[in-house]
Amino acid sequence: MSLLSEFKEFAMKGNVVDLAIGVIVGAAFGKIVSSLVDGVLMPPIGMLIGGVNFSELVLPLTDKVVIKYGAFLQTMIDFTIIAFVLFMVIKAMNKLKKPATPPPAGPTQEQLLTEIRDLLKTK
Repeated sequence: MSLLSEFKEFAMKGNVVDLAIGVIVGAAFGKIVSSLVDGVLMPPIGMLIGGVNFSELVLPLTDKVVIKYGAFLQTMIDFTIIAFVLFMVIKAMNKLKKPATPPPAGPTQEQLLTEIRDLLKTK
């Protein structure tokens, strides 16, 4: 089998395509959450703590070098919201799944040994 045909077989497996779709949807969802945090949540929070714009919070080290801890705070809030929403989605999906039915119970070890004993007696 050639390298190209092996790669084609690998790329066309359902898991790879599903993963690619998940990454694309996840990136789009991340942009939505970032927009929600930046445009809707952070302005009122900043207003409540004295009109602070989190994206402008920096710690200057020199004239040209700063640590942008405000952007880091916004990213942490983004992550927390995304993680919580994913948790809720997975929780809802798990509720929708049908519970797995256990396989029918077979005979116990004692029942099987009794049958073997009875079969041996008849011979």
